[in-house]
Amino acid sequence: MTSTPGQPPLDRSQFTYSIVIPVYNSEQLVGTTVDRVVEVFTQAGLKHEVILVNDGSSDGSWEVIAEKARTVPNVVALDMLKNYGQHHANLAGLRESTGDYVITMDDDLQNPPDQALLLIDEAMTGKDLVFGDFERKQAAGYRRLGSQMINLINRKIFAQPPGLAVSNFRILRRDVVERICASRTAHPYMTGQALLYSRNRSNVTVRHEPRPIGKSNYSMMRILRLVLTILFSYSSFPLRFGALLGFGVSAVSLLLGAYYLLTGLFGHTHVQGWTTTVVLLSIFNGFTIALLSMLGEYVVRTLNAVSSEDSYHVISRVSG
Repeated sequence: MTSTPGQPPLDRSQFTYSIVIPVYNSEQLVGTTVDRVVEVFTQAGLKHEVILVNDGSSDGSWEVIAEKARTVPNVVALDMLKNYGQHHANLAGLRESTGDYVITMDDDLQNPPDQALLLIDEAMTGKDLVFGDFERKQAAGYRRLGSQMINLINRKIFAQPPGLAVSNFRILRRDVVERICASRTAHPYMTGQALLYSRNRSNVTVRHEPRPIGKSNYSMMRILRLVLTILFSYSSFPLRFGALLGFGVSAVSLLLGAYYLLTGLFGHTHVQGWTTTVVLLSIFNGFTIALLSMLGEYVVRTLNAVSSEDSYHVISRVSG
């Protein structure tokens, strides 16, 4: 059921909601996050479930969320085999979810749970994907720079509209969730896949609060790793750049070989065999680089075709 232009918004109480929260080393915060989420949705009279995915935490996060799952109704806790990354954890949560709409949010209270109601209200106007657009993002400078880099990549690869801001605080309609869960990739990237498998997207302005305790688990290295994952998993740009560079080097090598060939023919070389060696090396090395670049293109296409769906493993599930 979707709202059409000119009609009143849908009644949010007629739907069910799954709140997916990846958890990583948030022992001190995740319990409060769960309590706040449950309180907000209960007071709003909305049918909901909370899905907590422990992404290989090294602290006591699993024990906290497992206890919440045992004692709080409609809370499910999943324990992953190791630290796969936020996007794998989100995918595990999406596959576990049953709601008509799925909301993804962080585990550290920087996404205030009451702001999820704003996402829901916007989705009720017929949107199949709504991102929270932060009034003022409470994050370190390197994270804002990383976000700008990823936004640039999203626009080039996933056709992110110029006026649309993306974030990990979002709501997805069930049909979008089903398309993401059915996609075959060894390296899930929720934002890009959500853009690929949705049509009617929107933003809503939400608060972004400072982390109450500790610091963000998203380091510069993690951001760079995400950028590389997006580039090499969803785009042929690196390979095509390599192929272009290979053809450029090949062309220069051929020109250089022709130059030394002419030099040798007109007797301007003083080293016996120099011309032959340089010409052969230039031609064969140039062709080798070009052929390796083209071979790389075919290898990546083959890898994408045979990528396994089992990009993560869940070893424990707890539910009350």
